[in-house]
Amino acid sequence: MEKTLTLKKKYIEEIVPALKKEFGYKSRMQVPKLQKIVINQGIGEAVADKKMVDIGVDEITAIAGQKAVQTRSKKDISNFKLRKDMPIGVTVTLRRDRMYEFLERLIRVTIPRIRDFRGIKNKLDGHGNFTLGITEQIIFPEINLDKLNKIQGLQISFVSSAKTDEEGLALLREFGMPFKNIKK
Repeated sequence: MEKTLTLKKKYIEEIVPALKKEFGYKSRMQVPKLQKIVINQGIGEAVADKKMVDIGVDEITAIAGQKAVQTRSKKDISNFKLRKDMPIGVTVTLRRDRMYEFLERLIRVTIPRIRDFRGIKNKLDGHGNFTLGITEQIIFPEINLDKLNKIQGLQISFVSSAKTDEEGLALLREFGMPFKNIKK
């Protein structure tokens, strides 16, 4: 039985040579690499209920496998009843081995659980980075549905060293990200 490659090993052994050939890089150091994955969740209800942020921290920590931190408001906004330095969200940044482990779980387990899934839109930010918006956190197997208070959305940002969207898209495609209408 053949042992499956971890994504880090796959990047070194398969993705680097493939991208080097596709874009004609002279050195393997020119090949774009994934630098970090940032998981972010804005919790608007936290203005009224402080416990929502603690629940969000627990959920994102379970999803990421690393302790999440609260994000706080930078200024007062009276229309939203928001004061400076109030907790309004949750974020966690994954790097190195934890990043590859999370990416592997995301691609192989979580994304296939999305209802009516037809592929991810391949819209990058112009600098080779990609943000995936998820409308329901319940697609993650780490979330216990019995303890769930409210269905929340979250954003997952993939930050790469790619200079162009084409390079960033090719990198994520090689990792196995299921994009819509993409030709190899």
